[in-house]
Amino acid sequence: MTSKRRYRRGYSVAVLVGLEDDRATVWRVFSGVVKPERTLWLDETRDNPKAAYNFYESIIDSLRPALREGVRSVIVACPPRSSYGQAFIRHVHEHHAWLVQGPNRAALSETVGSAGTVSEVAALVRTPQFRQLIDETTSEETQYLLDMLEKCLSASDQNTVVLYSLKETEDLVCRPRKPGSLKPAYFMLTDKYFAGSREKSRIQRLMQIASNRTVKTRIVNAESAAGKRLTQLGGLVCLAQPS
Repeated sequence: MTSKRRYRRGYSVAVLVGLEDDRATVWRVFSGVVKPERTLWLDETRDNPKAAYNFYESIIDSLRPALREGVRSVIVACPPRSSYGQAFIRHVHEHHAWLVQGPNRAALSETVGSAGTVSEVAALVRTPQFRQLIDETTSEETQYLLDMLEKCLSASDQNTVVLYSLKETEDLVCRPRKPGSLKPAYFMLTDKYFAGSREKSRIQRLMQIASNRTVKTRIVNAESAAGKRLTQLGGLVCLAQPS
């Protein structure tokens, strides 16, 4: 009997939104595979302002779980000679400024190509253009993370405590919350730290608990600017603030 092939999902890299004439398909891009999240249908036509507004809002809602986990790279794919991506990004700027401004902003980018089916996404992610776009978008995201980290390490943000060990982070994330106690806000580590750890299951469990408790978690490319800074600090940090 032939055993089923197992795939390593890896860590979250970005969210891919495939826009078509009558639907949007949301995918989660992991380091090892791309997985479908959900398909959202446009009730009427894009010429109907209310229908278009509700359609874009449903896409925003579908992004929230990944954003809460700390994923900040969003790639919008649409067919050639269409303005679907531009219209959606314009909606974001007009109605969701929090998504493109401030310390927790996302890095949005647009690419040409269909991403409505598994075969279309498989073809899209294999293109050099898509890989380059992923690198550029995640580089923009990691710059945000680096700016936030440097602010927390400087005297300009004395309300934030930085933890540097897995044990300290585990104790803080897993213990019951008490009023006035420190609350973990962001848990970051490099992909090199994770790959070289002998306690991957422990780290994965901690990241899952952190995500369930609305702590933003992120695995950062060790070769990026933010990753190199994290490596200087030991490869792992947890940012905590008073609750």
